[in-house]
Amino acid sequence: MEARIIGRGTWLDKLAYEIIEREKRQGRSLDLIRVESGLGASGIPHIGSLGDAVRAYGVKLALENLGYRSELIAYSDDMDGLRKVPHGLPEWLNDYIAKPVSSIPDPFNCHDSYGMHMSSMLLDALDRLDIKYRFQRGIDTYKQGLMINEIDTILKNASLIGAKIEELVSQDKFKNILPYFPVCKNCKRIYVAEAYKYIEDEKKVMYRCTGTTIRNRFIEGCNYEGEADIRRDDGKLSWKVEFASRWRRFDVRFEAYGKDIADSVKVNDWISDNILHYPHPMHVKYEMFLDKGGKKISKSAGNVFTPQVWLRYGSPQSLLLLLYKRIAGTRNISIEDIPKLMDEYDMLEEHYFSNKSNDMKSIKMRGLYEYINNLKVRSASIHIPYQLLINLASLVKEDREEFVIKRLQKYGMIKEVNEELKNRIRLASNWADDFGVKRELNISLNENEINAIKGLINVLKNENDIKIIQSSIFDIAKSNNIEPKEFFRIIYNILLGSDKGPRLGNYISDMGKEKVIRELESISS
Repeated sequence: MEARIIGRGTWLDKLAYEIIEREKRQGRSLDLIRVESGLGASGIPHIGSLGDAVRAYGVKLALENLGYRSELIAYSDDMDGLRKVPHGLPEWLNDYIAKPVSSIPDPFNCHDSYGMHMSSMLLDALDRLDIKYRFQRGIDTYKQGLMINEIDTILKNASLIGAKIEELVSQDKFKNILPYFPVCKNCKRIYVAEAYKYIEDEKKVMYRCTGTTIRNRFIEGCNYEGEADIRRDDGKLSWKVEFASRWRRFDVRFEAYGKDIADSVKVNDWISDNILHYPHPMHVKYEMFLDKGGKKISKSAGNVFTPQVWLRYGSPQSLLLLLYKRIAGTRNISIEDIPKLMDEYDMLEEHYFSNKSNDMKSIKMRGLYEYINNLKVRSASIHIPYQLLINLASLVKEDREEFVIKRLQKYGMIKEVNEELKNRIRLASNWADDFGVKRELNISLNENEINAIKGLINVLKNENDIKIIQSSIFDIAKSNNIEPKEFFRIIYNILLGSDKGPRLGNYISDMGKEKVIRELESISS
């Protein structure tokens, strides 16, 4: 039985369909289906942070593709307190530990707060990826009293909630205190004050500033006793209950989450369903991004890989390809992935415009391409192996763009020049300047192929005529029982990480025989 194709055949379409079916069962209005992504504002945003928002936007697009209006809410958690100073930021920020990031000065002096600066980095990346969103700051949510009803309901049911939290996740903390963190009026810190009583008629929380432990460090309280008005930004809900309040207040129908906050989501789902009487949104759990050493990418540990770094070397499409390829499974990423994904996007685009078959794989590949381009029709770009551009850019420092374009014209690889090609040359030039031409080779050759490469090395060492070098490649392939086309593919993969490239005689002349010999020897020795 042939599988049914939903939407454009991707995991985004399947998820959007499941959301719609679930909403129909709930009997809720389908006039506008909101999805949400939380933007952490306490540290430097990384690729994983961006992935949460990008994938939520992909779900929004898939919902719209199925015929439903949708909106992405990008929610900045800038009422959270600073728990640790991220690697590389000024030491004076240690004086602001446990203060809401919305109240901490911007160390870069370009935004109204530390929190807004961090959020703006993520928003900048979303803008550069042409992702549309509605931005909602946590500080504004509380200052404007947008969640008064939800906070009031939760605090009235604090005893029940505290017992349920212990049952669900074995945390007994909220059996003794309210799930609300006042900002102490005296020391201006959050988390250090314990909320012990809620006065319903006055909508106020009574608290004592007793201190707390953050990342194995005890933060002294100032012993101040006061009251916090839930109608203002005098404090905020604990994460164990805040998600549910946001879902109800902003009518959120979908939000993905990382496994590191699975306990909080479990509790919030129960609160949303049973305390706020709002069916919790549909979820999908994603794994974390890890660095190549297998360590979790962390805002505070110093191994942050920011979207801005990626976009210095790679196109927006290459970054979206990374994030849309799949959602399940742990992903190890590094800056070395960029050249491969630049070329992989080109292959996906070539498939999109050349392969019209309707098998499942082809449909999914075309759907993935369309989501990478935000479901907007675009014309095919000029496809030049990224490593070739890096290699050419590394040969000169001045008039680099003109030099690379002339070489590509000489190779017969381009007929026209557009801004997209120029931008690609600029990206490759950045790579050449920062990393040189070295790259990780992962090519496995059999005995015949190794002998053929050694034969080519010998020719290069003893022959200078470009035409003879070019023709010898055919002879070497045949003498080693290799199809010439396959031998060229092997050489291109060694030199460029691509299945195709320029006429080899001209390329070897431009790069210099010594460099090419070293590359070939690195894989054949």
